[in-house]
Amino acid sequence: MTRYRATVAYDGTAYEGWQRLSPGHPSVQAALEAAIAQVSRQAVEVIGAGRTDSGVHAIGQVIAFEVDWKHSTEALLKAINHALPRDIALQDLNLQDDFHPRFDALSRTYGYQVAMVKERQPLTLRTCWQVPAELDIAAMNAAAALLIGRHDFATFGSPPDGEGSTVREVFESVWQVQPSLFGRIAQYTITATAFLRHMVRRIVWMLVEVGRGRMSLEAFQAAFLARDLSRSGKLAPAQGLTLTEVRYPPPGTRRPSHYQASH
Repeated sequence: MTRYRATVAYDGTAYEGWQRLSPGHPSVQAALEAAIAQVSRQAVEVIGAGRTDSGVHAIGQVIAFEVDWKHSTEALLKAINHALPRDIALQDLNLQDDFHPRFDALSRTYGYQVAMVKERQPLTLRTCWQVPAELDIAAMNAAAALLIGRHDFATFGSPPDGEGSTVREVFESVWQVQPSLFGRIAQYTITATAFLRHMVRRIVWMLVEVGRGRMSLEAFQAAFLARDLSRSGKLAPAQGLTLTEVRYPPPGTRRPSHYQASH
């Protein structure tokens, strides 16, 4: 059996998240496993770098799987993509022994898009949270900067399996704005060693509350430091969230000591 590493992009709209579920509940993992099994005629388990929620997208999800394949890697890539639904596609495929998408990861990066529009924009309904308000990006960035560093993020999520530490290290947390034809799009980027369950969507909700003037910077900081999940408010809509990148050390180097399971 040969281990393959791949980068996967998907539109998560039609799926109930990454993780394989019971029959009748579509997942990205199950769709990938079905396509690879169809091509290789072997049962296969696909391991992902992070378990994205229902409706969440990816352009940089990283996976690993093992199959016995006698043809070229390029042929396997094309065959799997032909077998996959049109809303999932491998972006690359490489041989890499002893690779684990979760255990080997140094960091994950998520992006979240908020469209500031006066009227509904049909073409971005699947990829943006549309808000009919002009947000205070400077205030949102001031709050977002408080998250950088190693902190207890218990206010924003719980450990993936219900047990373990809620401490994570955030390397990047910033909003950037770009114009669109009928408004502006605010893009949030956050990079961390790993994420708690629903952590990014809870952070975005509170940051947007700051941007709307409904929460002060001081109130945001107090809620963050409280380390209390009940202080987080709601979840930002899933469709605005995309797993954009997972970073790894060079092949052959030791696995990172900070590994924590990601959500």
